[in-house]
Amino acid sequence: MNEKNFTHLHVHTEYSLLDGAARISELIDCAKNLGMKNLAITDHGAMYGVMNFYKTALKKNIKPIIGCEVYVAPTTRFLRDTVDGVKYFHLILLAENNLGYKNLVKLVSLAATEGFYYKPRIDKEILQKYHEGLIALSACTAGEIPRAILDNNFNKAVKLAEEYQNIFGQGNFFLEIQNHGLEDEKIVRDNLAKISRQLNIPLVATNDVHYTRREDSQAHDILLCIQMNKTLHDEHRLKFSSDDYYLKSAEDMRNIFAEYPEACDNTNKIAERCNVNFEFGKLQMPVYPLPENYSDEKYLRELCYKKISARYKNITDEIKSRLDYELEIINRMGYAGYFLIVWDFINYARKNKIPVGPGRGSAAGSIVAYILEITAIDPIKFNLLFERFLNPERISMPDIDIDFCYIRREEVIEYVKKTYGENHVAQIVTFGTLAAKAAVRDVVRALDIPYAEGSRIIDMMPNDLKFTIDEALSKSKNLQAEYKNNPTVKKIIDLAKKLEGMPRHSSVHAAGVVISKNPLTDYVPVQISNDTLITQYDKDTIEELGLLKMDFLGLRTLTIISDAVEMIKKFHGVEIDIDKIPLEDEATAKILSAGDTGAVFQMESSGMISMIKSLKPKNFYDLIPTVALYRPGPLASGMAKNFIDGKHGVIQPIYLHEKLEPILKETFGVILYQEQVMQIVQV
Repeated sequence: MNEKNFTHLHVHTEYSLLDGAARISELIDCAKNLGMKNLAITDHGAMYGVMNFYKTALKKNIKPIIGCEVYVAPTTRFLRDTVDGVKYFHLILLAENNLGYKNLVKLVSLAATEGFYYKPRIDKEILQKYHEGLIALSACTAGEIPRAILDNNFNKAVKLAEEYQNIFGQGNFFLEIQNHGLEDEKIVRDNLAKISRQLNIPLVATNDVHYTRREDSQAHDILLCIQMNKTLHDEHRLKFSSDDYYLKSAEDMRNIFAEYPEACDNTNKIAERCNVNFEFGKLQMPVYPLPENYSDEKYLRELCYKKISARYKNITDEIKSRLDYELEIINRMGYAGYFLIVWDFINYARKNKIPVGPGRGSAAGSIVAYILEITAIDPIKFNLLFERFLNPERISMPDIDIDFCYIRREEVIEYVKKTYGENHVAQIVTFGTLAAKAAVRDVVRALDIPYAEGSRIIDMMPNDLKFTIDEALSKSKNLQAEYKNNPTVKKIIDLAKKLEGMPRHSSVHAAGVVISKNPLTDYVPVQISNDTLITQYDKDTIEELGLLKMDFLGLRTLTIISDAVEMIKKFHGVEIDIDKIPLEDEATAKILSAGDTGAVFQMESSGMISMIKSLKPKNFYDLIPTVALYRPGPLASGMAKNFIDGKHGVIQPIYLHEKLEPILKETFGVILYQEQVMQIVQV
């Protein structure tokens, strides 16, 4: 065994929320610089960072070892109580192969959904059931075997070691030794060495990595203070014993464990065995419940031809040709089931009088979506391109964002759960991060510096929500001067920079819903948040894994419109079908031209009101460019002004080439829409 090699198998990244201060990218760079070939991720009780870690490691030619430090209930995961003062024990689990990964996902999910008590907890019953493909390490001094040793119960420790050995099988369970200079760790090490000899269970050496470099220990300390809502001066706060919990070099680890060289060798032996590979981009489309003797393609075609006459009174050859063309591409790309799934839950909403939006984004370019009432915009009438939505040259999942009344949105999600199965549908996790100002505020609180000082520093920063601390320093001369001349401000800023952007907490994505072919835990770990099942992977990862992600947007405007229609009926006896109101109404145009757009979706801001007054819309069609023009690019480049001046005849449009005129005539020479860009490329 090469004595220069060592693999860290006990590593907490930034996704051990408010407990790990090691950013994944920095951690992997550090491992690379130390000449390491492998690195594990073993965050506390969750797998939030696994995919980010996996992809980043592979990019840097480091082999990723997928794991988790799980919490084990002292008896059963269903008993929410302490036993002899203990709520849970720690245990490290590493996936040896893809079966091991699947079993790890199952365990982590069950811990979060069935065993949560202070922490997500598994028990030995499910360990026995899902142990295959997993390698286990006995963990730090908070592990069950070390606890028995520290309770002076060596015989119990031996029995526990035998029990874990029996669960995982010979060669799959290791006794973990650590050395951060603690007396308890020495007692545990000595006794684990005895058990190792007695039961022939190998030792493995680890460092309990919580930050990347030694000098990051204070930032980690601040993170713990944020987690516990304490200050550094609080004697009763959670505090690590030293600044040794960083990614040490192989040489350092082998020096620390000079007595146990085989424990260091075993880290590499374990790493060699761990080979998990993820497949990205392969579709895991859920199965739409079809009538007997139907395929997705056949049912979609019949549905479209059955419903086409409700949308078009005169079905021209152009309409038929467009429909056949779209169906051919949809079927060829394997998305017929997707359209049926979307049609089904929108159909449910409409039948149950749940307000649904007219559709937004590129989906409006599909005649199939229009005929199925997924969208309310006729792509033929508005010259919208299907290729912007689905392009056979660019394989990507269709993306239809659907707006529902924000009060009744949950009813649609519940319907989807009943249709495809409770364990096939979940909402998606998102992470609140420490933004620049929040990081400064948290550091000031943790350092026990007066609140006013934090406010003074924050007042020197830009008001822009997306700026970084480095950008604030480059833009604010006052902040630069304070940073240079005031040691306290420098300390606050330096610590805040180390924490800035780190995930602070998990929450539920506002719109994302995932629907899977098999139970979700065949693919991704899940948890419960506010009584809602959510994935532990974010929306981008969900899509990369080929799972169907949809945005169910809760839109207050739809609720307001619905309420207004109900009130008109109640107080005036007039029934209004909002989908059939005229799009050319002089009285409405006058109200809009006057800038009286309070409570009009996307048209309430002062900047938008100013643009509407300048544009003077006469009908619905004039509103389309208004929304497109009120964006940073068109406003900054002068496109908006050129369009308005062209519309009112102040200037004559200029076309760089005669073939551009038919494409850009309606926008007065301005390239405003993506469809126009695509048409220009075509000609």
